[in-house]
Amino acid sequence: MKKLDRYIAKNFLVGYAIAFFVLIGMRIIIDLFVNLDEFTEKISDDYTTRDAVKYIINFYLLNSLLYFRDFAGMITVVAASFSFGKMIRSNELIAIMASGISLKRTIWPVILLALILTGALVINQELVIPSLADKLVRSHDDIPGQESYNVRFIIDGNGSLIFSQRFDVKTATLYNPTILRRIPASKPGIWEVTARIDAGKAVIDKETGNWELYTKDPNSNEWKHYGRIIERDPEKPISYEPSYLSDITAKDIPIRSQSENKTLMSLRQLTALASQRTKIRDMAQLYSQKHFRITEPLISLVMLLISLPILVCRDPKTMKSAVMVSFAITSLCFVLTFICKMLATEQVVFNKVIPEFWAWLPVFIFLPVSFIALDSMKT
Repeated sequence: MKKLDRYIAKNFLVGYAIAFFVLIGMRIIIDLFVNLDEFTEKISDDYTTRDAVKYIINFYLLNSLLYFRDFAGMITVVAASFSFGKMIRSNELIAIMASGISLKRTIWPVILLALILTGALVINQELVIPSLADKLVRSHDDIPGQESYNVRFIIDGNGSLIFSQRFDVKTATLYNPTILRRIPASKPGIWEVTARIDAGKAVIDKETGNWELYTKDPNSNEWKHYGRIIERDPEKPISYEPSYLSDITAKDIPIRSQSENKTLMSLRQLTALASQRTKIRDMAQLYSQKHFRITEPLISLVMLLISLPILVCRDPKTMKSAVMVSFAITSLCFVLTFICKMLATEQVVFNKVIPEFWAWLPVFIFLPVSFIALDSMKT
């Protein structure tokens, strides 16, 4: 790497670090200001102020992964503005051109570093966030070790529906679970319930992965190791089973308990979930997440490619206007992507749900714009 490349790369990385801490810090401060009362409302003798402070620190350290995922594209643009703005103020770009080096050559270190940082974004989304998803779903008013979730008909790999009044995270226990065994009917998307499994509680066995079923004996008031299986056919007698085998683990339940938590799943997990036939709206959410998972890194790079030709100006007097134009275009791309995410599960075009169209629309619009900007760049 030449000395000029190292100099430009250093400026960009310094700008990236500053933009990262400023934007992520602002996001944390705003969220903390709005939700501070929820963090502290459960302070008592058992849950002290010190415990609340520890939870706040841990909460935002983990959620910084989500904030980085959401602001990665904007952070890259701000870093590029910082690095090239510094060079413009010092008239360094004029000196570079006077030495016979094209300005297009100066942007390649930034593009290369942006590709590496986009790879870090993909790793964060596909590996880091899914591994910590059960902790990232915690709300502001949760107490560590006392989290619980309502389970509203989660579909497992068997096609069964799992319902429970409460899932306790600490003990990995489903209370009063009901499991509906189903088989696909003749019509696509239609399921037929064959049996119902009832129990007082279900505790996962970490070694086997089975959900061990327990029912309280009304006479002795003791827990018995079985669950009742009630067949749909009234002629079949009630049977009993000690456990239920499912691919749903204790870590999956907090993620699957609410539909918005699908954003914490990896592309592989989304693909496996999409293979299960479910409601059309739920499928639209899954396909939307799958396609946006591919397009979001591309959109981050497109935002940078649009802004770079505008930022690399030779006259310091036009630097402010160049920065404003760059931020206006990248903000428009950011806002359009946000709107497309909202419309991806709605019947907008031809009364159909087309998540693929909305996921790729920002790329189709702004990628040609970035090529035109690069081609028209004055070097």
